[in-house]
Amino acid sequence: MGYERQKDFGTPASKSAEMVTLTIDGREVTVPAGTSVMRAAAEIGGDIPKLCATDNVKAFGSCRLCLVEIEGARGTPASCTTPVAPGMKVQTQTPRLAKLRKGVMELYISDHPLDCLTCSANNDCELQDQAANVGLRDVRYGYSGANHLGLATDTSNPYFDFDASKCIVCSRCVRACAEVQGTFALTVDGRGFASMISAGQTVDDFLSSECVSCGACVQACPTATLQEKSVKEIGKPERAVVTTCAYCGVGCSFRAEMRGQQLVRMVPWKDGKANHGHSCVKGRFAWGYANHKDRITRPMIRESIDQPWREVSWEEAIGFAAAKITKIKAEHGPRALGGITSSRCTNEETFLVQKLIRAGFGANNVDTCARVCHSPTGYGLSQTFGTSAGTQDFDSVEDADVIVVIGANPTDGHPVFASRMKKRLREGAKLIVIDPRRIDLVRSPHVEAAYHLPLQPGTNVAVLTAMAHVIVTEGLVNEAFVRERCDWDEFQDWARFVADEKHSPEFLEAVTKVPAADLRAAARLYATGGNGAIYYGLGVTEHSQGSSTVMAIANLAMATGNIGRRGVGVNPLRGQNNVQGACDMGSFPHELSGYRHISNADARALFEADWGVKLDPEPGLRIPNMLDAAIDGSFKAIYIQGEDILQSDPDTHHVASGLAAMECVIVHDLFLNETANYAHVFLPGSTFLEKDGTFTNAERRIQPVRKVMEPANGYEDWQVTQLLANAIGCGWNYTHASQILAEIARLTPTFSGVSWERVTSGEPLQWPVNEKAPKGSPIMHVDGFVRGKGKFVVTEYVPTDERTGPRFPLLLTTGRILSQYNVGAQTRRTANSVWHQEDVLEIHPTDAENRGLKTGDFARLASRAGETTLRVLVTDRVAPGVVYTTFHHPATQANVVTTDNSDWATNCPEYKVTAVQVTPSNGPSEWQEEYADLSALARRIEAMEPAE
Repeated sequence: MGYERQKDFGTPASKSAEMVTLTIDGREVTVPAGTSVMRAAAEIGGDIPKLCATDNVKAFGSCRLCLVEIEGARGTPASCTTPVAPGMKVQTQTPRLAKLRKGVMELYISDHPLDCLTCSANNDCELQDQAANVGLRDVRYGYSGANHLGLATDTSNPYFDFDASKCIVCSRCVRACAEVQGTFALTVDGRGFASMISAGQTVDDFLSSECVSCGACVQACPTATLQEKSVKEIGKPERAVVTTCAYCGVGCSFRAEMRGQQLVRMVPWKDGKANHGHSCVKGRFAWGYANHKDRITRPMIRESIDQPWREVSWEEAIGFAAAKITKIKAEHGPRALGGITSSRCTNEETFLVQKLIRAGFGANNVDTCARVCHSPTGYGLSQTFGTSAGTQDFDSVEDADVIVVIGANPTDGHPVFASRMKKRLREGAKLIVIDPRRIDLVRSPHVEAAYHLPLQPGTNVAVLTAMAHVIVTEGLVNEAFVRERCDWDEFQDWARFVADEKHSPEFLEAVTKVPAADLRAAARLYATGGNGAIYYGLGVTEHSQGSSTVMAIANLAMATGNIGRRGVGVNPLRGQNNVQGACDMGSFPHELSGYRHISNADARALFEADWGVKLDPEPGLRIPNMLDAAIDGSFKAIYIQGEDILQSDPDTHHVASGLAAMECVIVHDLFLNETANYAHVFLPGSTFLEKDGTFTNAERRIQPVRKVMEPANGYEDWQVTQLLANAIGCGWNYTHASQILAEIARLTPTFSGVSWERVTSGEPLQWPVNEKAPKGSPIMHVDGFVRGKGKFVVTEYVPTDERTGPRFPLLLTTGRILSQYNVGAQTRRTANSVWHQEDVLEIHPTDAENRGLKTGDFARLASRAGETTLRVLVTDRVAPGVVYTTFHHPATQANVVTTDNSDWATNCPEYKVTAVQVTPSNGPSEWQEEYADLSALARRIEAMEPAE
């Protein structure tokens, strides 16, 4: 599309089912009751002047520019705050209104810099537009006297400036911060002429305020007061392309606004079904990694990992890789080969990687980072409900009465959805947080949890079973739902199990460390408080009992009838942008796309007929098994697309040993990551801005990824996979991602109704999309469970093998922070590092005092697996006996200390429970200092031989 602002209707849409008909400027219009006159006029193409009104916040009525005349009404009411009424007759353009509006605009312009021609917002400024709309050509009052023209500009934020001299105090930024984001960081300070927008009375600038840089204020601002630095540097955009964010599993839609081949800004798309025009600091601003100097855009090869890299042509790199794969396959058989798909790549790219491994390599040795985070979700929900995904769309939270957040930190990991959740909490919903750490949701502006259950890490199953005990023994089960929708005999077995006194909150308090009274009250609230919705994250799945915990959550939802309608459900918050899609596309060694087991002859025959090859019926190896086999000498080569397993996977020493033992490691990525230290071939990847395809978010929504600019490396990622496939004789001939999506739809029942045309038309599609659900499935299990009857599963609490003791008396758990993402490969190469320059270790004041530690000190963090060094942050956010850190920086190497313990059903690593000791340290080790400023990466690049 060409560049033009997305239409602003002035006020939010009404959700009323009642319709009202009125007349505006002689034209009849019918709109939902509760619609403002301003929006009704905009619906029929009218353009009532406005400055304080915008359609993502409530009407305010302060600018007095949107005045209208209404037949039979006194005065000239503001159209933004006046609701429509049946038979109402409105005039929006009269001589009287023109005079009033011009007078209002004169007052604004008399205290505004007259630098339009040199202003970076020239021709993209609402104040400028409205001055033209009202026909203002001169200001009668002059420009002398008291004014705000000399105010300084706050440039502290790395992404946008605040030029107070251009502020018209319309309060749009303040309202956006409060209503959309829910941070309440901005306020109007002073009264009358002294009124000014402030980021807080106790801070000096935006950077030191509570602002989370979501960009809502920048988007709401009608002038150049709040504006992206990139617009000032590059200029006004010339065109815009709608695409999908490549960070977390929320799946926000953005307009990528371009000037030539330069990305000027990412603006959240109002029609985005997952984000409704909101964003976070990562999606909105942290896209600079796409053209960072560290990015590799030329292929590289080397015979052994102790040699320097050599830049080569694509033909030589692909030929080199194909020759090694072909040789290994001939000498050791297809099961000596494997690969890893990426949850950051598109559905189409992921599908092709697993196809390459199954059909090209000839084995099922394919795995994905999705198993390392959310495979227990797939297993647990498929066992209980019959499908491997969450049950709701994000909009469903608007109807929740009780929200349970367990093992998730939405404000940091899924901030746009967290804003929706906080809005619902401010409206009166109750919140239960089950987490070892006091996350922000427990207590933040205008939001406070009814109950925080700070459980001991590793005791999720015990806590949930204790809640089930309360629900069953106190007669709070929704028996009608259970009898109709679930297997009654299995329910009775489960009910007898949880009713045992040994599962009571009082008996388990010694295990969980959760006060029994709080746990009982929380269970009662969930069971009786109305619509109950459960949202969970990696704090549930990344445990030795991850699958058991997911099934325990499902048990609670079924027992209380909180499934199959809006406002309820079991909702996994996916960590990366396409975790759901990576699972859907057949990235596990035992499953084809659509979660069909590889041993299923009928499913296998479908693929064999389409692909023209015979498939191995035996499940392949998972990542840890590939590494074990490599060390044993039976696994020789691996193709890794878009993953840094040396930094992200547990037991770093084991990962390094496995990679070092392989004859051919092919890394396909944007940057020379830690895994690339062990690679023989490096194939440069493309960013989400440089490709076409689809992502599937946490609500099963299939959304388009559109090419915004040409790939810096010359190829989209699926094209690179096709080059490798054809070099080993596969004979593929895809010319566009849409053809791959068509193949996915052809072979995957839940995607059978999906097409490139439907996805790119803006149609909201949440799988399953098929004959039974041609328009998709926003809510799952509405009339019955996918598996038929819901299955209650007895979930016995089995303590983790990871135990504390005299040598390792503390428990380490890990998580994420708002400004960084996953292993930080992208966000560390942006200005987001201003907020988080290193991982720190949170420790309770008691534990810190016992060790002689204070905030800012270095500490040695050691476990049975290894050790690292971090700075300390002393805080009561964690309980005594628990420490916490993030894993965004390679210098920290947090996974050096994590063990090889994993979920009993899926091998999902137990990142969240590691027994550790913390002792004072003089500082980071030499290797940590080496990586702290990416200097090692720079040296590696400098050591490369020039291209031939």
